[in-house]
Order: sequence, then structure tokens, then C-alpha cells
Amino acid sequence: MEESSTALKRTPLYDQHVALGARMMAFGGFEMPVQYTGIIDEHRAVRERAGLFDVSHMGEIFARGPRAFDFVQHLVTNDAARLHDGRAMYTCMCRPDGGILDDLLVYRLDEEEYLLVVNAANIEKDLAWMQAHNPMGAVLEDASDALALLALQGPRAFDIARAITDVDVSAIPYYRFTRVPPGAFFGCTFALLSHTGYTGEPGLEIYCDAEQAPAVWDALLTVGEPYGLQPAGLGARDTLRLEAGYCLYGNDITEETNPLEAGLGWITKLDKGDFIGREALQAIRDAGPRRRLVGFVADGRGIPRPGYAIEDEAGTPVGTVTSGTLSPVLQRGIGLGYVPNDPAWTKPGTPLRIATRRGTLAATVHRPPFHKK
Repeated sequence: MEESSTALKRTPLYDQHVALGARMMAFGGFEMPVQYTGIIDEHRAVRERAGLFDVSHMGEIFARGPRAFDFVQHLVTNDAARLHDGRAMYTCMCRPDGGILDDLLVYRLDEEEYLLVVNAANIEKDLAWMQAHNPMGAVLEDASDALALLALQGPRAFDIARAITDVDVSAIPYYRFTRVPPGAFFGCTFALLSHTGYTGEPGLEIYCDAEQAPAVWDALLTVGEPYGLQPAGLGARDTLRLEAGYCLYGNDITEETNPLEAGLGWITKLDKGDFIGREALQAIRDAGPRRRLVGFVADGRGIPRPGYAIEDEAGTPVGTVTSGTLSPVLQRGIGLGYVPNDPAWTKPGTPLRIATRRGTLAATVHRPPFHKK
């Protein structure tokens, strides 16, 4: 059911989006820009130059205290012991049966302070889960309304960022970040520049005080104009992430999927010690996942869509498309979907059949990213 516009929240950049003529839509409980000049135009801007996204709908939860590390380590599948101050990691939270509650980023600010960034639609659910699974007594703070998040992505992203900060952003390694001292970035009490993103391109994710977000947004668009920077909406964000082969929560990963079948074994450290879902995930690994998430490229004209059946040669459904779109780079349909965990279905180059509304679409298993040779 479509969300009522009266119930939707707005990010601190809502007025900026309206002034730029953005087409707004409901997403994750927020009224968000889906596009400005057009999805393909914005997509190409990010691939070739730079794009600026408002992702302030994402949730930010701080975990603090002497046992903050123990709390995080028990909560997520990845190994928080590998973090140090200024380092981030991608991970997920699981139910005891291994189902994925959410995927998230974890930032270590110091040994007693972590920032957990969760998906917008899951903020309340995730916070309740954290509070219910916190015997360590970590102090949890939901700062989602107090912070804004901007994503500056593309080959020229770091050139643009250098024009608005004294921080040497080019020196920030991938999945590292710099916490800017209070007042040193547009007067923000909290500001964090992170070399992370969801597009498959180099870039920064900029966390800042919500009230300062419009000033940061406007400054970036101004200094970025000579570099070809464009504002980009959720439409381009989705086509970019799918070309890069990144999972989307609610489509490719849900509470009914586990990280091992979703190709997220690399963030599932079963040897790190106990964590929620470890026993179930160990059993799944020992037995082998029943299915596997694969990428594929359409061989002919047609666009795969979520929910379409993946069939065998006899037309019997064996799996389901979870994400699909027309790749602006390839000019062909691409997608992700679950198939039986067997080389006959998962090996790159394997032919697939997608049951679309207009008939059968031939496709070939392809390991992401799709947009790079």
C-alpha cells in the first residue's frame, strides 16, 4: 500500500529538492527525490563526473560505553575486532535463525563509541532489536533526526570535496573516515567524511548536523558546477547500485534470506566468537546453502523485474528475480535473483530463462559488477 503523503517525513534538504524541480516519492517513510533531470542522465553523471545524493533518510544510532565493542561484536556478523579508530565496515544483523534483519555500516569513532548506520525503513525495528539484545549495557542513542547524510559520488567527487574542506579527503583510504573537529566543517558540532558509497564509483559520504545540511548541499553544487556535478535521486541510486552488484534490503536481502546464500559470506565471520545467528549460520555453511543469489545480463530486449520467475528449460520455476533494471551503461537488462545452489545454475556464462509479462527473456549468469570490463 502506498504511504500517505501526510504521514511521510522530510529530510532537511526537502526545500532544496523542490527548488531544483525534483520529482518526489514515498520511500522508507520519507518524501524523497526520485529524479531531477532524469534517471539515465543522473546515472551517467555519476559514472562520468559526479552526482550528489540526499540520503538523510538513513538511520544513525550511536553505541557508547565501556562495553560498546562487546555489544557491536555480539550484534553483527562481521568482526568488529578488525576495526580501529577511523575505520568502517559493512556488515549485517541477523535473527537467531540466520535471517537478515538489516545490512548496515559500523564506524568506530573510538574504543567506547561506535556509529551504526541502518536503512531508513528499519530504524524503529533495528533500534528495538538493539535495545532487546544489549545485556552489555551499551548506551544507545538514535540520532537519525539530528544528522543528515549526503553522498558525493563519481570520478570527480574528491576534486569537488577539496573545495569545501581543509581535510585532505584524497588521503582517506577506502572504508576509512575522518571525524572533523566541532565547528571546523560549516560550523557543525558533528561532521564525518567517509570514503564509502553505494554506486560503484569513488566518493564520500558526508555526515553533518541536520540544520547545516542545506548549506553543505548548496556549497557542493556551487563548487561542483565546473566539474559537471549534478543532483541525483533515488532512481539513479538504484540503477547505479545494481550495476555495481550491491544488494538492496527488502529486495535481495530480507529476514527470509541469510547472508551465506546472498553472497555475503565475506562479512560473516563464524570464527570471531559468538554472535546472534552464528549457530544457525554455521549449520547452513556446513550443509551448504540451498540457493544462491546470482547476477545476470539479458541476452535480448527486455527488462527483468523483481518477482519474475527464473525457469529451467522446461519452463518450471526454479528461482526468483529480486532486482532488475535496464543498465544505462550496457543498454541491456541486468538483474539479481536466487537460483538453486548448483554450478548448473550459478556458474558465470550459464543460460537462464526469465518469465516476463511479454514472454520468456533469455539471460546469462554474470558476476557483478556489470558496468566494468
